[in-house]
Amino acid sequence: MLQKAMWILEAFRPSGGPFRLAELVERSGLTKTTVHRLSAELVEIGLLERVAAGYRLGPKLFELGAIVPPRRDLRDAARPFMQDLFEATRETVHLAARDGLDAVYVEKIHGRDRREMPSQVGGALPLTCTGVGKALLAFGGEELLAEVLSRPLRVLTPSSLRDPDRLRIEIEQVQIAGIAYEQQESMPGLSCVAVPVLVDGAAVAALSVSVPVARFRPSRLAPALRAASFGVARALAS
Repeated sequence: MLQKAMWILEAFRPSGGPFRLAELVERSGLTKTTVHRLSAELVEIGLLERVAAGYRLGPKLFELGAIVPPRRDLRDAARPFMQDLFEATRETVHLAARDGLDAVYVEKIHGRDRREMPSQVGGALPLTCTGVGKALLAFGGEELLAEVLSRPLRVLTPSSLRDPDRLRIEIEQVQIAGIAYEQQESMPGLSCVAVPVLVDGAAVAALSVSVPVARFRPSRLAPALRAASFGVARALAS
């Protein structure tokens, strides 16, 4: 039962819902009866909640996730530098860490543009469709890159990368330059610049600044991003 309950919770990736019962049945691969019963139990203990549009992840998951030691320590170390980055850019700042083949958003500071974004704290998006994901992928080791390239690339928009050869070339460029770009690959009209947070040469996290396409000026954003990344890495190392 615990494994089946986990399948239901995993069905909420990457958006967090809401999903109707029929959608959860399809996404989890479980029977309607099982999903209905387990969802009711998950609602009762706060891991899911009922809303007009169906089910969505509950507040108890956020409370538990916030106290997981590695993520908590990362967020605490990064928050002051994220705040400095926001003050320098006035744009939306993200902190993400890798979970399998996804980038999980650990913290977010909203910028002046309050438009809807696909990112949310605790949510996950494919490594290949986001700036933070590409930064994590570029410095996550050759085995990780090989695994990603061996699978069909997940797409979120018409601009998402579909060609593994093109992705490899882009990741190699990130490895050389130390900076990643995403241009409308997770959401139309939105672009971002991202850098890895490196500890002993490996990416433990990534920082990004997301902006509307009309304000996409990588050369303006990159210096502040690099400074923030170095600061977070020093804080984690100490």
